[in-house]
Amino acid sequence: MPADLSPLWISLKTAFLATFITFFLGINAAYWMLGYRGRGKSLIEGIFVSPLILPPTVVGFLLLLLFGKNGPIGKLTQIFDWTIVFTWYAAVIAATVVSFPLMYKTALGAFAQIDSNLLQVARTLGASEWTIFWRISLPLAFPGIVAGITLAFARALGEFGATLMLAGNIPGQTQTIPMAIYFAVEAGAIDQAWFWSVTIMVISLFGIIGVNFWLENRTTNPRKRRKYRQQKNQLPITHSQLPITNSGLIVDIEKELSGFNLQVDFSADEQTLGLLGGSGAGKSMILRCIAGIQTPTKGRIVLNGRILFDSQRGVNIPSCDRHIGFLVQNYALFPHMTVGENIAFGLPKGLRDEQIRQRVEAQLLAMHLEGLANRYPHQLSGGQQQRVALARALASQPQALLLDEPFSALDTHLRSKLEQEMITRLADYQGVTLFVTHNLEEAYRVCSYLLVMEHGKPIHYGSKQEIFQQPATFSVAQLTGCKNFSRAVLKTSRQVEAVDWDCNLKIKGNIPPTLDYVGIRAHQLAFTKEIDGENTFACWLARTSETPHRMTLFLKLHQPPVDMNDYHLQAEVFKEKWAILKDQPFPWYVRLDPQRLLLINQ
Repeated sequence: MPADLSPLWISLKTAFLATFITFFLGINAAYWMLGYRGRGKSLIEGIFVSPLILPPTVVGFLLLLLFGKNGPIGKLTQIFDWTIVFTWYAAVIAATVVSFPLMYKTALGAFAQIDSNLLQVARTLGASEWTIFWRISLPLAFPGIVAGITLAFARALGEFGATLMLAGNIPGQTQTIPMAIYFAVEAGAIDQAWFWSVTIMVISLFGIIGVNFWLENRTTNPRKRRKYRQQKNQLPITHSQLPITNSGLIVDIEKELSGFNLQVDFSADEQTLGLLGGSGAGKSMILRCIAGIQTPTKGRIVLNGRILFDSQRGVNIPSCDRHIGFLVQNYALFPHMTVGENIAFGLPKGLRDEQIRQRVEAQLLAMHLEGLANRYPHQLSGGQQQRVALARALASQPQALLLDEPFSALDTHLRSKLEQEMITRLADYQGVTLFVTHNLEEAYRVCSYLLVMEHGKPIHYGSKQEIFQQPATFSVAQLTGCKNFSRAVLKTSRQVEAVDWDCNLKIKGNIPPTLDYVGIRAHQLAFTKEIDGENTFACWLARTSETPHRMTLFLKLHQPPVDMNDYHLQAEVFKEKWAILKDQPFPWYVRLDPQRLLLINQ
């Protein structure tokens, strides 16, 4: 063992201090760069990472130019009769510079892997950016940040080239372990070189092992959380505290995106409004604009008389101040928080612990989540996660509730059960509710009114009964599930020619100004034995398609089909009806009820 152990103490205090400085610099730089969208981002990124790429001696040379007596910082320190070069401070600076890229890149990767939905939902729950950083971003990125700390410490401990250039090799002052190894080898003191080499390997290895052990233990044994003890007869479920008026929601916005232009104008009140349309229609973008997650190009959004966004007036209220609950498709529960903590996250600030506990218990009771307050999201089923997300949104007392396909991740049985539960909850909710879906049956069951979207624009807005019974356009009829269409030519005020079906049809509905198509829904076709009845035609079966409860029959009118793809109409019947129908001889006779016919323009 060498008589002088000063390289050990100098290396340790240098590495610890450099890691401490790097921790704050790296995290702040990473978090800032993650959201930076300005010019020169690649240049800034290159500067941050350059100490990791450049040879250490080059880094040391550049630091010497900066901190030397002729450098800008060196000249400044000389005014105070103080020098940095060839001091212990120089060793700390060199170690900080070379270890910074490791801390920065690791922290940047850890922050980037956080689900953006978590941050967006936190904003809609009223959390400030500072709160989001401390309670969401930092805890979720912490394992990656700890890995960055370990790498930065090991790099600072083993720094040689830049330290030698800037701090020199002064025994007892700036000589670190790497320099002690180098000069021991130069002097032929191989035993000392071995001692210092083993020492630095042991320190680095034990540091890495210790961190890995701590991370594994942290994952398997989460820290103790606040226990939400369940009590009966707690705070009743009520929305009387909601500052809601009858003004409702007014949306008139445009949002220009690459290859897509959203342009929508509608209003909503306490009756649940469903946004129905295919993928890419702009449904979710509307919700994100209302919640403040996305900013419209122009227009205005008004909720209960309060302007949330107005491009002409320059008003754009942040998400955290809009009082809007947002339930996204994957629920975005905070994985590092318990169920109780997730629900409590959006509660108004300033509540006492007892009030928080009561409100959390009230939501748990309403959502049938009793006894789950201290579980984590990964310990819940999909249905339980959805209930927690809805409870969290409602606990924040939102003036509007935005539901973005909340049942898309659930199986059929659970979807039906939770759908009924949500309908019950929405019946008690006094605010505005927007429900996004592409499932027309789901929209019909949950919503009172529908806004049908296509390519970023509304194509029909009205009650669900009106839209399903009298769709405004061919696209609306398709989106609402109609499968049978034919080009139509008006013959008289009460008769049209169905060109593709090769027949004339008597009609009783209101004829649109321009008639392009006639249609009928598959389940509204009726089989009859009255062969001379109104709108009754002979038909033959081309093929069938089976579901658990229904049969879809592909029918050819007037004559037998040539092949299985030669058909005019699709009819849907229950299997009980099919069991009777299938044994009857052809031709069958199908009736197209005049009151069921859809008269549609393009």
